[in-house]
Amino acid sequence: MKQGNYKKKPGEKGGKRIGKSLPKSPDPMGRKKQREYRKNDEAEFKPSLNEKRKSFQKSKERIKNIPKKKSPTGEMRLNRFIANAGVCSRREADTYIQAGMVTINGKIVTELGTKVQPTDEVKFDGTILNAEKKVYLLLNKPKNFVTTTDDPHADKIVMDLVKDACSERIYPVGRLDRNTTGLLLFTNDGDLSKRLTHPSHAMKKVYQVSLDKAVAKEHIQQIAEGIELEDGPIAADAVSHISNEDKSEVGIEIHSGRNRIVRRIFEHFGYRVKKLDRVLFAGLTKKNLPRGKYRFLTEKEIQFLKMQ
Repeated sequence: MKQGNYKKKPGEKGGKRIGKSLPKSPDPMGRKKQREYRKNDEAEFKPSLNEKRKSFQKSKERIKNIPKKKSPTGEMRLNRFIANAGVCSRREADTYIQAGMVTINGKIVTELGTKVQPTDEVKFDGTILNAEKKVYLLLNKPKNFVTTTDDPHADKIVMDLVKDACSERIYPVGRLDRNTTGLLLFTNDGDLSKRLTHPSHAMKKVYQVSLDKAVAKEHIQQIAEGIELEDGPIAADAVSHISNEDKSEVGIEIHSGRNRIVRRIFEHFGYRVKKLDRVLFAGLTKKNLPRGKYRFLTEKEIQFLKMQ
């Protein structure tokens, strides 16, 4: 019989079955139970939504101390070589290169990204440049000095305090406000400077704060838990009264490098900061270092900083 000739009778539903009906499954469990068991098995091996998210989520753990790959031949970019020689910054070096003021082995080089070998003779404006040795210096900054390398509007800058320390061109790592005293590191090691100031490394800094009145215990608790400032939330890593007698003296540990952050934290609660002194920076302390004086770091301290 042709399938196309079949017509439905009135009230008949569906199409006509061709051939004999198959016998029901002899499985005593039944199809319904089979489907239930199949669903249970699939659910057992199917990962949950949270598990899927975890599998694709990047680890939040910060990986430290991964050394940068160095060229086996010792070559480096020309702008970095000029900066290491103490002439200027890398950005300024690019300008001088494009202006034709730099030569390598007697030939003028104007292409940015050019690399030099240790055996190359590099001249800047006719003067031979030598790779500068790295210098690391710690200053106990006094009040009323501006943290900058050059400011024609400032009466006192921190460079005045270290100008006779060495012949190399050093600069401050990070900054301290004019009225803030304490530890300030100077170096010509650009890689270390970047690492110590980058937010991802969360460099530890401890300040001693003198306020105009006693700080309430509940305010100490709120600073530790976190508060909302105009530029976002902030929380101290640790904060406490320095002594039980004088509640206006507070020690605060913080890693944020936001502008005037410690002063703004206490101003948020209506306190006025009378003195602010940084007593620890990246593991370095100002022990036996008088105000306004500097000292060079020891080899042990330098290695410690590079491991941060």
